[in-house]
Amino acid sequence: MLLTVSKRLEFSASRRLFVSRWSDSENLAGFGEETRAKHGSGRNYIAYFIFSGRVDPVTGMLINISEIKRRAGEVVDNQFDHKFLNEDNPAFRQIVPSAESIARQLFNDVSPLFTDVDAKLVAVHLTETPDRNATFYGDGACDANYWFEFSAARQTMSPRLTAAENATVFGESTAIHGHNYRARLSFRKEKTDGPIALQHDVDLCLKSLREEFDHRFLNEQASLKDRPMTTESLAIYLRERVAASLPIHRIRLHERDDFFAEVWPEQNAFLGMQTRFSAAHRLHVPSFSDEKNAELFGKCDNPCGHGHLYLAEATIGGNYDERSGTLYDFVAFQKALKESVEPWQNRHLDLETEDFRSISSTGENIVRVLWARMDNRVNQQLVRLRLWETKNNRFTLRRTG
Repeated sequence: MLLTVSKRLEFSASRRLFVSRWSDSENLAGFGEETRAKHGSGRNYIAYFIFSGRVDPVTGMLINISEIKRRAGEVVDNQFDHKFLNEDNPAFRQIVPSAESIARQLFNDVSPLFTDVDAKLVAVHLTETPDRNATFYGDGACDANYWFEFSAARQTMSPRLTAAENATVFGESTAIHGHNYRARLSFRKEKTDGPIALQHDVDLCLKSLREEFDHRFLNEQASLKDRPMTTESLAIYLRERVAASLPIHRIRLHERDDFFAEVWPEQNAFLGMQTRFSAAHRLHVPSFSDEKNAELFGKCDNPCGHGHLYLAEATIGGNYDERSGTLYDFVAFQKALKESVEPWQNRHLDLETEDFRSISSTGENIVRVLWARMDNRVNQQLVRLRLWETKNNRFTLRRTG
């Protein structure tokens, strides 16, 4: 199992995407119209600093999140925020400040600041627009992500099932209905020198996908008529479709904000589901002095407690059924997740549940307790569990074996 803690920070900056040794046409193909902005174009960036390590059994923390905010925040404030990156940050004098190279530079600048703690920075995720983000990993790999949207109608069903089987498996979803889909295309490269995917090629690909899917009845599309019409099947087709022209790594397809399918190489398919729950808690170690608790937990040690509207996201894997086009029953998945968090809904985790009588109700411990509860309800098919206590703090547990 791999546990990570993520801290979200924001900054604003301008940059120009331009390679001096390239021709104008090469820069246009590589970066799109933005390359023409000679004095830079602006972005409101969101950076996620992702740490992994051992959870302290006493405090229940992998790392003190306030330390991430303080140390990484100094780097962001001094070297990135309100800068023209090409000129004001020496790292980008010779390197194009693309989303990928900014994520890499943030990793390189922040990672050495945590040599005195057990937790290590393992990745930096950078969002520059709702449609464009990147992730740099500690092993040197980097993902370039592009999002696009389309609206379409469908009947959830499989031509490989009988009418009675479709009614049993999909229920009311066999009726014509629609979704505002949102898809993420991820391209991976082991080194981040130069664009991972040329903007011109991505634009052509996305234009073609929109023409094929946007405002269509998917069941009647020639390319999809003989396939099951499920979110899993559609995500698999999208990856195959993109792979015909671009070296796609994986794709995620949301049919709604709280439900998605994800497809990796070798048709490894996953389903993700989200739900929220409200709970109160207090971060406090009884064996510590009041001064030490205050130093460690700050406001979170309020004796009266505080609370969050938590967001939990469960991702499951398994065997994709070619006949029905499903990986797992949607209703059963939704029920399993809601039942897993129900005992905590509108409760004080420390005072009104048994789960945190002897351990601190940190995000790290909550996600570990929730894993055991959720995994048992989905036949041990859970592969990733995420918990947001706020938009700024995320805790993730992954199955590694």
